[in-house]
Amino acid sequence: MLASVASATLLGVDGQPVTVEVHVSNGLPSYTVVGLPDTAVRESRERVRAAILSSGFEWPQRRITVSLAPGGVRKHGAGLDLAVALGILVAIEALPPDAVRHTAALGELALDGSVRSVPGTIALVDTLARSGVDRVVVPAGNAAEAALVRSVRVRAAGDLASLRTCLATDTEWPDWPPLPPAPAPGDPGTVPDDDVDLSEVRGLTWARRALEAAAAGGHHLLLAGPPGAGKTMLARRLPTILPALDPDGALEVTRIHSAAGRPPVGGLAVHRPFRAPHHTASVAALVGGGSGRPVPGEVTLAHRGALFLDELGEFPPSALDALRQPLEERVVRISRAAHAVTLPADFQLVACTNPCPCGLGAPRCRCSEAQRARYRRRLSAPLLDRFDLRVAVHPPEPTAATGETSASVRERVTAAADRQARRYDGRAWSRNAQVPAGALAEAVPLVGDARDAWHDEAGARMLTGRGAARIRRVARTLADLDDTDVVTAAHVALAALLREDVP
Repeated sequence: MLASVASATLLGVDGQPVTVEVHVSNGLPSYTVVGLPDTAVRESRERVRAAILSSGFEWPQRRITVSLAPGGVRKHGAGLDLAVALGILVAIEALPPDAVRHTAALGELALDGSVRSVPGTIALVDTLARSGVDRVVVPAGNAAEAALVRSVRVRAAGDLASLRTCLATDTEWPDWPPLPPAPAPGDPGTVPDDDVDLSEVRGLTWARRALEAAAAGGHHLLLAGPPGAGKTMLARRLPTILPALDPDGALEVTRIHSAAGRPPVGGLAVHRPFRAPHHTASVAALVGGGSGRPVPGEVTLAHRGALFLDELGEFPPSALDALRQPLEERVVRISRAAHAVTLPADFQLVACTNPCPCGLGAPRCRCSEAQRARYRRRLSAPLLDRFDLRVAVHPPEPTAATGETSASVRERVTAAADRQARRYDGRAWSRNAQVPAGALAEAVPLVGDARDAWHDEAGARMLTGRGAARIRRVARTLADLDDTDVVTAAHVALAALLREDVP
């Protein structure tokens, strides 16, 4: 007998609908899976067989063929187990065919018949909802997360035996366990480190101003200076002043982290991600990819948030140069022989670096000229040109006063971000750093002294077209922080001062 059950598999951070077809016929007992399954899918035979037997059903001693359509797309993971098991139950007439019509199933089976959670539930359920299914059965641990997709009915499955009863009869579906409550935006619990605050940073007036502008406009920031100057301390307090995610952004961040197997606590993300990989990270770890199924890298996990690279000069040059395209296009395109995947990568880059290998810089530097030149070559000019803000950080005086708290700075940053959202309402971008070059003249008009100051700074500093455009965007952010619609010459001059030639 032939049975068909809808399911889905992950492709990058998106779902791919899969039709699981099961055919049970006379012949020597066997179990064959076709349709480009990976190792985890091929191993479903043992999991499904043990789960069916543990649930009180008979395993058919016949020829079983499982086809995963479309056959030209690689299928990954154990999330198809539940659909395969339901297809076998229908094929052996232990479950009526009408029970699974317009119903999709997701879940990994344990040997005792219980249904285990799978990554990427939001993306998978959303894909199935768009494909026309009315109901999706998911593991109980994923049900509250799946319910964020409002356009489809979500049902929870604790084990195979009770699922069969609910599908075949009018038995009431079990309630799923609720997710732990998420902190409200603006509460201390909405940032990764609850115990840090910007007021702990003494001095560093220019660097603090640059950090505030970076948070308000989504600009890329480079801090360069000797060890102990406070670069890392300052950068790690960026999450405490970032504006909260909007509803669309929260769902997008949740979807990405769910696909990576790291769903946010509380079901829906409430704060912007802040990723800080070690400097030994590979190219695939930073931008995504890898052998087999392309997986999201740090730039995708930092989508709608910040990617912090400490000790920038110690990262492999190949990994740093791989960031140039995502920084410009805000997506990562991974191409393989069989398929291509586009991953979101709209993040702001915050980095810290020393001026030379010894870190001391002039005039105390102990490095030779060859060592300094080799160290500078690790940071290519095209990469440095993509930083909107570049600030030299000098150690503050021991008696330097503390600055404002994160809460007071976050109020200004949030107000500036709201002003940008209103200004760009209906556009494809919502922050100043995202304004494309073609729309820059319209979005950031410069008149009179401001226009003259911009031309003077671009000429005096011999800026590239990209560098001049970034000064213009930062000037717009500084005006937003000052709560004014007019970009003045002072804003342009300050934006240029915050883009020093470092390291």
